[in-house]
Amino acid sequence: MSLEVEARHRIGSFTIDAAFQSGGGVTALFGRSGSGKTSLVNIIAGLLRPDRGRIVLGGELIADSERKVFTPVHRRRFGYVFQESRLFPHLSVRKNLAYGRWFAGVGRSSAEFARVVEMLGIGHLLDRRPSTLSGGERQRVALGRALLAAPRLLLMDEPLAALDEARKAEILPYLERLRDEAGIPIVYVSHNLAEVTRLAQHVIMVENGRVKASGATAAILSQSTASLPRREAGALIEGLVELHDDAHHLTLVRAGECLFHIPHVFAPTGHALRLYIAARDVMLATTRPQEISALNVLSGTIIDLSPAHEGSVDVRVACGGNIILARITTLSREALRLEPGRPVHAIVKTVALGY
Repeated sequence: MSLEVEARHRIGSFTIDAAFQSGGGVTALFGRSGSGKTSLVNIIAGLLRPDRGRIVLGGELIADSERKVFTPVHRRRFGYVFQESRLFPHLSVRKNLAYGRWFAGVGRSSAEFARVVEMLGIGHLLDRRPSTLSGGERQRVALGRALLAAPRLLLMDEPLAALDEARKAEILPYLERLRDEAGIPIVYVSHNLAEVTRLAQHVIMVENGRVKASGATAAILSQSTASLPRREAGALIEGLVELHDDAHHLTLVRAGECLFHIPHVFAPTGHALRLYIAARDVMLATTRPQEISALNVLSGTIIDLSPAHEGSVDVRVACGGNIILARITTLSREALRLEPGRPVHAIVKTVALGY
């Protein structure tokens, strides 16, 4: 289901002037804090009425300032998950979820309730109060309540921002499952590159209230151009969980001919997983290094090198069916005599692949 958004709105001295389209799946509004992402998602939700704008979902006109159309929030049937779970503290998890069913009206079956509970892994929490839950558990319940309201579109505003790294790692597999099984378009607001990499099919880069770039996640994140802050450029790798090394708290991910060691993730064997490898975290060697702490040493061949920029170059390396991007100094390029076609080894520290 496609989503079309056009919005212009002034908030004090800050101006939102953005337009984008999404074809379904997970679309990430990505940018630094204060770039206007939350204002945009509030405009989509109907919580903020823009000075000028137009919103179309699946061909249905939701809002159009020129035609004086503005569908009220409660009639849009959009689910919204905030940074904080916003559960009713005096109700049990079961009753919080029941509120979502009530909001949806007639037709939400007990089978649908059971499906959502199972998908989010919250069956054992049903009789507990929100105050007894962890941050990750509260967010999963908030997701369940939103889904049981039968939304046509799910909006998520930095849903993991208030969680520590352990709770983020706990909830990310559920968000992946939600993306793959819920069957509704999701707009996901985040300034966290790892979250966007792992969840989104499309990325809308937002800067100073404007759309700076948009496109498929892999294409946007591999650019070291003006569309993405140069520091953030890297490679998106898609693989499958091969096994867990519980003794060392590691997970091994198979991507083509490459096997990546990453910090342990809560995902079953065979689970599809995306890895983002920042160019700044990759070293290159012309001979295979010995006795080093890095566990990921990948044999490959240089494809090309970017023009020098402020004393550094980006080197694209083909490694076992994957493309790795490495950022090195021009001095290193000259010392190692790097050029297209030369065999090299790309070295990535395991801790650089954490979430």
